[in-house]
Amino acid sequence: MTAAQVLPTPSLKEQVSAAEWQTRVDLAACYRLIALYGWDDLIFTHISAKIPGTEDFLINPFGMMFHEISASSLVKIDLAGNKLMDSPYNINPAGYTIHSAIHEVRHDVACVLHTHTAAGIAVSAQKQGLLPLSQQSLFVLSSLAYHDYEGVAINHEEKARLQRDLGDKHFFILPNHGLLTASASIADTFLMMFTLQRACEVQVMAQSGGAELIHIPQQVLDGAAAMVAGVMKTSQGMGGQLAWPALLRKLDQQMPGYAD
Repeated sequence: MTAAQVLPTPSLKEQVSAAEWQTRVDLAACYRLIALYGWDDLIFTHISAKIPGTEDFLINPFGMMFHEISASSLVKIDLAGNKLMDSPYNINPAGYTIHSAIHEVRHDVACVLHTHTAAGIAVSAQKQGLLPLSQQSLFVLSSLAYHDYEGVAINHEEKARLQRDLGDKHFFILPNHGLLTASASIADTFLMMFTLQRACEVQVMAQSGGAELIHIPQQVLDGAAAMVAGVMKTSQGMGGQLAWPALLRKLDQQMPGYAD
C-alpha cells in the first residue's frame, strides 16, 4: 500500500442488519458533512452511533480522513472497546474513552459528535464560556454543560467525571479542547453541532469588533425549549429530521460515496 492509497473496504451491507446498515449510512454521512463544512481535524476527533437495540456502537477507523469514511469502513465495537467485526483499522483511544463514557450511562443518546474547530476551541478557552449573544446560543444554553480539561482523554478514570459533568445535557463544551453534542438521533446530533459551532463563530466575530455586546435577556433564554418546539415542530431534540434529507441531497451532489 502506498501513502496515497486507502485500504480496500468491502461492502458490509449483506453482513449486517437493516437497522445497523441504516445507522452506518447516516453516520458515514455525518462524517462527510463534518468534512464538507470544514469542521474536521485531519484524522482526529470522532463521531459515534449506537446500533439500534444493542449497547454496541460504530466509530471512525483511525487513519481515515472524514471525507473518506463510508458506511462499510466504520468500526463496530462494544462498550469495552473490543472490535466486533474484522477491520484493518484501529480506533482512536481518546475517542473510545469519551464515547464509551457517554454511551454507558446516557441510554437516551444514540449519537455523540466531538469536534476541535478553531472557533469552538476559542470559546472553550474563555472563562465565561458561551455567551448569550445570538439566536443560536439561545438553543445551546438551554442544555449546556462543561467539563474541565484533563489532557488527552486516554485515562479511563476520566470517564466517571465526563459522565458526571455531562449529566442530562445535550451540548458539552470541553474547555481548552473543543465541542461535543449528544442526542437521540444522528440528524439531531449534527444539527445541534451546527448550532453550537455557529454560536461560537458568532461570539468570536462579535468579540473581535471591540464594541459593547448585547446579551439576550434571561426571560428570553428561559423560553428556549418552547421556541425550539415551535420552530422545529417537535418537543424532543432539535428537529434534525427536517434538515437531514436536504443535507443528504447536498452530500450526494458534492461528496458521494458515503453509502458504500
